[in-house]
Amino acid sequence: MMASWDDVRRLALALPETAEKVDGDFSQWKVKDKLFVWMRPLRKSDYDALGDEAPTGPILGARTDGLAAKEALLADGGAVYFTTPHFNGYPAILVQLDNIDLSELEELVTEAWAVRAPKRVADAYFGR
Repeated sequence: MMASWDDVRRLALALPETAEKVDGDFSQWKVKDKLFVWMRPLRKSDYDALGDEAPTGPILGARTDGLAAKEALLADGGAVYFTTPHFNGYPAILVQLDNIDLSELEELVTEAWAVRAPKRVADAYFGR
């Protein structure tokens, strides 16, 4: 089963000290005011850069644990993960929500949260 915005919302808000911010038609999820996943529709510059490869479905942005983690996702991502020039050099990945399964989404959201959460909060959540 493929993921939806309701799944992103449910997974994000299940994590400690997380809040959703809605701005117009778009939501973003933060832990202690630090963004970790967000709705990220493509912009004109993204379409210009991606050309015919531009996905058409809903796009999730997610923080990664550094550029190496981002590159690993891109290498394995197939039809799930991609990036645009806007995110060059930035530890974040774009996700085709229609193409990611729920277990992978849960892992992605949890890892993005862990990267941005205060250490004590993450340690308590993971039982460290």
